[in-house]
Amino acid sequence: MNKSHALSAADLELLRKYDTPTICNVVELYDHCSRTAFYMDARIRACFPKLPPMVGYAATATFRSAFPPTSGNVYAGLDQQVTAFAEIPGPPIVVFQDLDTPVMSATFGEIMCTTYKSFGAVGLITSGAARDLDQVEAIGFQCFADGAICAHGYCHILQVHVPVHVGGIHITPGQLLHGDRNGVTTIPNDKASEVAHVCAEFVAAEQIVLDYLKSPNINPKGYGEARKECKNRIDALAKRLKGK
Repeated sequence: MNKSHALSAADLELLRKYDTPTICNVVELYDHCSRTAFYMDARIRACFPKLPPMVGYAATATFRSAFPPTSGNVYAGLDQQVTAFAEIPGPPIVVFQDLDTPVMSATFGEIMCTTYKSFGAVGLITSGAARDLDQVEAIGFQCFADGAICAHGYCHILQVHVPVHVGGIHITPGQLLHGDRNGVTTIPNDKASEVAHVCAEFVAAEQIVLDYLKSPNINPKGYGEARKECKNRIDALAKRLKGK
């Protein structure tokens, strides 16, 4: 994990001020990959939609619960996992790939999430299921999952800090993530500070159209002109970003 692109606390806080769709809009301007390849799909849903956006770095792991671990108990691997948080460039977001097909039990609950939060994590994402939703929401720990299951089965962590596949995309340890009630996206680590600082310009460009629609006596011609001005500003912003 490369810590050379670790964001400052100020940049992380700036990213938290914007919703995830706005972050996606700005990331698209770089054309660094397909426009459908950098965010998680609809299987990954916010457990607590009213919580604010989370921003942090992927602390990845693989998980099973369909059969007992070969050694240790159902929480085997937690010590190793929180120790490995020190390798992450900034605030960790725990990212689990559940290897069971179909998913058999919940990946996380109150004890796991309280542990992660106590060791500095700001959220959790799993391709599996959630439980203890009331208790986890009460501690303000944002989580994303593909549904809920009431029991934990034989939950155990297999590997820590390995590439995983969650929500239709590959996630590598230390990758920067942004998530809110709309879903989860990656942000290129080397562009993240710039993304944080240009979001305001993108929002201002879109506001041209929104302000026009709030004005009296709107008409198709004026609407088209407002859209054109918005597009011109966004195009100029994209050109500037790509030129760096």
